[in-house]
Amino acid sequence: MSLESDIRQKAINLGFDAVGITTAEPVASAQVDYFNQWLDVGCAADMGYMGRNIEKRFDPAKLLTGAKSVICVMLNYRPKPDELPDNPALRIANFALYEDYHPFIKQRLFQLADFIKTLAEAWSGNDTTRIKFKACVDSAPLTERALAQRAGLGFFGKNHMLINPELGCQTLLGELITNFELEPDTPLHAQSCGDCGKCIRACPTGALDFDGGFDARKCISYLTIESKEPIPTEHQGKLGNRIFGCDACITSCPHEMHKSPRTNTDFHFHPEWANLKSNDIANMKEAKFTETFDGSGLLRTGLSKLKQTIADSGLDTTPKESLQK
Repeated sequence: MSLESDIRQKAINLGFDAVGITTAEPVASAQVDYFNQWLDVGCAADMGYMGRNIEKRFDPAKLLTGAKSVICVMLNYRPKPDELPDNPALRIANFALYEDYHPFIKQRLFQLADFIKTLAEAWSGNDTTRIKFKACVDSAPLTERALAQRAGLGFFGKNHMLINPELGCQTLLGELITNFELEPDTPLHAQSCGDCGKCIRACPTGALDFDGGFDARKCISYLTIESKEPIPTEHQGKLGNRIFGCDACITSCPHEMHKSPRTNTDFHFHPEWANLKSNDIANMKEAKFTETFDGSGLLRTGLSKLKQTIADSGLDTTPKESLQK
């Protein structure tokens, strides 16, 4: 057993489904160039934060002085078949049917950091107080997928997701940057989507194209989660019953077929959120919204945005068994 093997095993014991290690070197310049071009043509829509801290986004050492390694973790969030209704009245993206993943993953990254300190001291017998860590879970300006790919956790799909050969693409990522040097894993280079374009054809609004492009201005996830504006008229009829996110480019991926549901039962799933009706949201009061979605990422988007999306989609809001009380 090696120190790296012990770290991987601890990460699995903490509930992560895959873990890989890479260096803290900057990511490839080609990926930086692509991102900058994507920003320049306006594909980030009004997500101004995407253009801030560019130097940190692609260089982990800018987030932690003296960084040597990045431990990348992956959490499977695929619901169990019996957890989702066959024909839901409203569709909330699968990841949002769980508790907010940011604190869930970050807490476990802190536990992993504590373990590494103890482990390093046992291996070397030296003082480990100088070992530093920074835990990141997508709110930090860090190019997660590029680092996870370099750590051997997957390859870039045409749906712009990181696809793990064993887990598919219903996964969440986290990173632990450290100034403790570890042996890196080998990136996945051989696998790709080939000639498949199912995700591109499945996208309701044409946010993906066969040239590898992605336009957030057309993406239902952006329009229903990040954007503060009403749904553009040209896309209102394409949302269907989606009110928070969209899984079309994920669930259409052949790499998603026959994959196992999550095994981490500590990552709490909320079946009641998958069974909401449009009138439940349309008639809901703020206090009830906060109570219903306690611990959910939906709180960040807010009730008024959800109501606006329902109105823009033309969904039926006739009061039935409402949750407005």
